Amino acid sequence: MFFEPARAAGPLPDPKVDISPSKAVIAQTAVFAGGCFWGVEAVFEHVKGVTKVVSGYSGGSAETANYKQVSSGGSGHAESVRITFDPSRVSYGQLLKVFFSVAHDPTELDRQGPDTGTQYRSAVFYADAEQKRVTESYIDQLRAARAFSRPIVTQVTPLKAFYPAEDYHQDYLAHHPTQPYIVEYDLPKITALQRQFPALYSAN
Repeated sequence: MFFEPARAAGPLPDPKVDISPSKAVIAQTAVFAGGCFWGVEAVFEHVKGVTKVVSGYSGGSAETANYKQVSSGGSGHAESVRITFDPSRVSYGQLLKVFFSVAHDPTELDRQGPDTGTQYRSAVFYADAEQKRVTESYIDQLRAARAFSRPIVTQVTPLKAFYPAEDYHQDYLAHHPTQPYIVEYDLPKITALQRQFPALYSAN
């Protein structure tokens, strides 16, 4: 099985609106949710300019930020990743393009592939007004371009908190590359990243 979101032929466009790189090289963060965090984390770990990716939970309270309660579907959390990146090497808009292109399918409501529930929803948790502006602009751009064959359902919501997941979830793909779920659903995302974004792809 090869991962391909439900979209029309051709690559997604570059964002028309983006955040200019800071003159001072200051690490920035982005928080995205797009199904099981194992695969989303692995995708962004292979993007040049990304210095760290952490799997975790966003959207709910500290009391319910654990895998057992999040998996129940009633915690309010989404499985998320926090991406730390160097804006002089990769922009927030470029990260969005990767997110919408290969990290997940933004047309699936409260699910990704075999995983169902609100904890697997598509969401961008913006940290400030600039991230919100760029995210909403890019979604509008994709809709206007009819880039997907189904409606985009990605939520754009303020980031209240991010809670790192349990240690055994971190770098899960790297530690379990032959696990059947990883082989079927997540490794193809890495292949898609390498094919669609050769200039951004890092083998490390």
